[in-house]
Amino acid sequence: MGPLAQPTPTAGSTALDRTTAGAPSSRLEMTGISVAFGGVTALSDVSLVVEPGQVHGLIGPNGAGKTTLFNVACGIVRPTAGSMTWRGKPLRRLRPHQLAGLGISRTLQGVGLFPGMTVLENVMIGAHRHARAGFASALLALPRSDRDERELRARATAALADLDAEGFAGRYPGGLPYPVQKRVALARALVAEPELLLLDEPASGLGEDEMHELGELIRRLSGRMSVLLVEHHMDLVMRVCDRITVLDSGKQISAGTPAEVQADPAVTEAYLGDDVEVPAAGEPSATDGGRHRG
Repeated sequence: MGPLAQPTPTAGSTALDRTTAGAPSSRLEMTGISVAFGGVTALSDVSLVVEPGQVHGLIGPNGAGKTTLFNVACGIVRPTAGSMTWRGKPLRRLRPHQLAGLGISRTLQGVGLFPGMTVLENVMIGAHRHARAGFASALLALPRSDRDERELRARATAALADLDAEGFAGRYPGGLPYPVQKRVALARALVAEPELLLLDEPASGLGEDEMHELGELIRRLSGRMSVLLVEHHMDLVMRVCDRITVLDSGKQISAGTPAEVQADPAVTEAYLGDDVEVPAAGEPSATDGGRHRG
């Protein structure tokens, strides 16, 4: 088995092996979301609910509005209408820097790593929600700041080890293969121990074996967090998601379980193609079968 499917047990692991106090219980609700850029409507009255401990897929062709909806969930785009609720409380004027404090982590379409920082330093940034020392402590090099740095370094090292990327800790991202960079970006998101993980095309640039391992990892993660997944590889989506929302031209055209979405004639014809099948439990499947349009 590959590195994503079988993380290495590590003392003090924070990314995969550490369990939370009980099953996931936080729910993200997006209701009646509309977004207009000037005179162009990017989203029109779209709603979805990411249930606790579920993997919710968001699919559609290029221009469907899925990236816009993802950016609304991240606080990058402010909706012109609609509302969001997280942990039963409304999210108003959400900004990306607030996500970590809310227990939400995200990855980007690319990798979003800082080229001038080592792999370990990149992942440590994701662990900063666990820091207890403030800016003044770090500036004055107080003992508490030193303890924080050691703890963040340990958390980041454990997260990299979980994804079999610890050997790259001292390297710079630009010199690493793209699949390794994707692992580092995922480690940075997981080290924060989120309740909700927002994944934007995590399978892009991965080979078939790596994609299969990613699917196994996502299913494992759903035992301790919720996942909102934007992805083009339809077999991966069908295999790992509990529910799927389908967008087309900024509108929601279908929603339901993978089997329900696949049975929708409009979805089957427009997005999936007739040759994509929903794998049975435990049944292996190709990672990029069927037809998809961007």
